[in-house]
Amino acid sequence: MFGGGGGGLNPRKMEQMMEQMGIDVDDIDAEEVIIRTDEHDLVFSDPEVTKMDARGQETYQIIGSPEEVESGAAGGAADSGAGADEDAGPSIPDEDVELVATRAGVSEDDARAALEENDGDLAAAVEDLE
Repeated sequence: MFGGGGGGLNPRKMEQMMEQMGIDVDDIDAEEVIIRTDEHDLVFSDPEVTKMDARGQETYQIIGSPEEVESGAAGGAADSGAGADEDAGPSIPDEDVELVATRAGVSEDDARAALEENDGDLAAAVEDLE
């Protein structure tokens, strides 16, 4: 089905066949991909990522060589400072910190601390600070 003995299938022909079967393929301009497991994190720096959508079922293909790092060490965990050894809950987006700081009239450090204490819940953090 996928080509004869002539050295493989023409990429354009492959694309036409996939389109006929209802499969969309898009390249994703990814800077980094992190896969977290119980034992460690796999960090793919500057990988080739392709998203394939086959009638609503999305599949991602990652091409690259991962670096194996300590579980939870990848992806910005280093900027959380003193409380990092606690159950390192959800990482708090900067936008949320700015919103809570503005809303409650406090510094961003105080806002981040309140968000961390409230597991990222914006309303609860603002309430604690008011």
